[in-house]
Amino acid sequence: MTTIVAVRHGETTWNRKRRVQGWAPAPLTDRGRAQADRLGVALAKGYDIDRVLSSDLSRTEETVAVLRDHVDAPVTYESAWRERDVGVHQGVSVEEMSERFPEYDLAESGPGAARRRPESGESLADVRERVIERWEKALEECEPIETVLVVTHGGPIRLLLGHLKDLDIVETILEQSQGNCSINEFEFDHETGAVRIVRENDTGHC
Repeated sequence: MTTIVAVRHGETTWNRKRRVQGWAPAPLTDRGRAQADRLGVALAKGYDIDRVLSSDLSRTEETVAVLRDHVDAPVTYESAWRERDVGVHQGVSVEEMSERFPEYDLAESGPGAARRRPESGESLADVRERVIERWEKALEECEPIETVLVVTHGGPIRLLLGHLKDLDIVETILEQSQGNCSINEFEFDHETGAVRIVRENDTGHC
């Protein structure tokens, strides 16, 4: 049985200011680094991690740097695990997004919003395709008995969970949440190809 543990990065300065981050190099706050440290303690206690896959954005790289004080495993940084590229909307406040750009608001515009691409950015459907493609490849690459840690972002984790629960994108984003440094655990059975969600959005260690 393969265990895959997906975690979100620690709190950033833009998380605190409620700004849409996309691919921006927003650094972790002191609280975010403390969250990552507590996450590292929890991971070291609960899992024997063989390798780490991480988004190559700065906030995940910074989180990994803290985690490596506790987790001794090789790390591969990949763009496939990045958060959504929000293009020209990067830096806009969450409140301003819903007021000025309702066509991108899932609650306001429904499934159509999931397919709209902001200028120079990605749609949510684009991100889901990118993440699920990498997830399926990761399952193919897994050894029958190993534990893989994925350090990524709230969007990709929710999209992955939605895929496994057979939710549409609107339900996936609006009905699920991911706290900073949350733990999500999956078991992959190589014989049947089945993936079981063991726990999700666990922030008890934070």
